[in-house]
Amino acid sequence: VQLQACGGGLVQAGGSLRLSCVVYGRTFSNYAMAWFRQAPGKEREFVAALSWSSGSRYYADSVKGRFTISRDNAKNTAYLQMNSLKPEDTAVYYCAAQFRGFGSTWFEKDDELDYWGQGTQVTVSS
Repeated sequence: VQLQACGGGLVQAGGSLRLSCVVYGRTFSNYAMAWFRQAPGKEREFVAALSWSSGSRYYADSVKGRFTISRDNAKNTAYLQMNSLKPEDTAVYYCAAQFRGFGSTWFEKDDELDYWGQGTQVTVSS
């Protein structure tokens, strides 16, 4: 399985970006999807998750109301729509997939997730 993330870039504070994560090699609909990010000098942190089957969404407090995770099974793609971006959102963003991940805790142990993408840089200028 390969995950390919794209859509990052440089944007001014208050702007928007949409990240995409294309999944190759498996039945995409069988996977729960999540986004994480890592800023320079900081640990990787959870951003958003979309559970398998139920479609339940979970967000970090820092992005609630600004970011939206979604998926298009026909395109084998997960998305992260990011609005009202802030300089503190600057980071490398990674997508991850977990086979049939469900409930509210499947994404908490990120080192146990099945697959990861390569990351895409998001830079928000003030």
